[in-house]
Amino acid sequence: MDEITILQEIREHIETVISRDSSLGVYLWNALIKLHPADIGRFLTDIEEENFKALFLQFPKTLQLEVFDELSGPSQIEALDAMDEQGKADALNRLPADELTDLFELLSDEQLKRYLEILHKKAREKVLSLLQFHPESAGGIMDTEVLTLQWDFTVEKSISILQRLSPHREIYQQIYVTNREHQLKGYINLEDLVLQRPHNRIESFMHKVEMSSTPDEDREDVAKKMVHYGLMSVPVIDEEDHLLGIIQSDTLAEVLVEEASEDVQKMSALQPLKYPYFETPFFKILYQRGYILLALFIAQSFSATIQQAYSATLQYGLLLYFTTMLISTGGNASNQTSAVAIQGMLTGDINSSNIRRFIRREMLMALALAGIFGVAAFIRSYMFIRNSGSNSQALESFAIAMSQALIVFVSVSIGSCVPAILKRLNIDPAFAAGPMLATLMDVVGILIFCMVAKFILT
Repeated sequence: MDEITILQEIREHIETVISRDSSLGVYLWNALIKLHPADIGRFLTDIEEENFKALFLQFPKTLQLEVFDELSGPSQIEALDAMDEQGKADALNRLPADELTDLFELLSDEQLKRYLEILHKKAREKVLSLLQFHPESAGGIMDTEVLTLQWDFTVEKSISILQRLSPHREIYQQIYVTNREHQLKGYINLEDLVLQRPHNRIESFMHKVEMSSTPDEDREDVAKKMVHYGLMSVPVIDEEDHLLGIIQSDTLAEVLVEEASEDVQKMSALQPLKYPYFETPFFKILYQRGYILLALFIAQSFSATIQQAYSATLQYGLLLYFTTMLISTGGNASNQTSAVAIQGMLTGDINSSNIRRFIRREMLMALALAGIFGVAAFIRSYMFIRNSGSNSQALESFAIAMSQALIVFVSVSIGSCVPAILKRLNIDPAFAAGPMLATLMDVVGILIFCMVAKFILT
């Protein structure tokens, strides 16, 4: 059986698998523990908590720890609750300090105190230092378990140190170099140790650090710079150049994926979900989705108020038939423009140094698109109104064309300016896309249409 079939069979016979009181139960149990720890972890999060704990406690010790590493924060807490004190200590001590910090943020003060007491003293100190930093900052994601070499070490001594530590510490392609006070001085590549003579000191051939980060710098900004400069790692230093930790390329990938996921949710007028969908309480999701939709619903209702105020104008000729066309085009134009602006800001193509140039270019784009859609709206409405037998087809078509041109111009202008304004206010520009902008343009579009039609036709 393939993996999906096996997991489905285990789910259907979960009690038998836990008790292993039949040949089927034993067979499925053996199949389960042979799966990859990541697949086992995902399976455990999809079953009842009672069954989760029962299965987890029966795993061999090594598998328990491997599965624990693959679980999300809330599921790790469930696993810890089921483990004995030694198991808790083993599980917590194998986690990097930054992952421990994320886990501890989910705990109550009492739980945090209890688990901190379990950790080794050295690990406790690192966790407590990381808790000072915001989880969205460079300090919150840096790896403090970093191997460094001192700049007065010889090549021979450095190789000896690496050989002794390699079974117990992960050694990266780039190794950072510090002085006796642990101040960052540069870095070397692993191949440098092969190419240099044994008695050469590191300071004689170390490379200059292209970029460093402060612990308070936003993690997304650091990730953008790493991508821009093509860096495998970035050191995190304090004001006195003391090396605090390293942000590695694998952490960069995680940050980019998380930020992209958050932006997609923000563009849909959602607060980003911190944990997987099925591990987030139903009523929490209901609240996060419901309150913003209700706010947009109330804002959208102003369209009806405007239409009521201009009801006499909209009843003129066949104007009412073109309301949907005008408003939809405005919404599409604003969403398209905001997507260009947001993407540019996220990648760094649009920044504080060229934002005015971007706005000027989009204003020109707005004029061009307004002219194109104004002409298209006139032709389309004129043909429709003429076929209907109306006697004021030219005047009505002109009102519709002018409305469409103004709506498109305003839509593109708002779509380009609002993300820039939010960025200036330190608000994620992704909030300027999707339902929020569409709702704004619905209301503004109706208002423009009614005012232009009244001015031209009455």
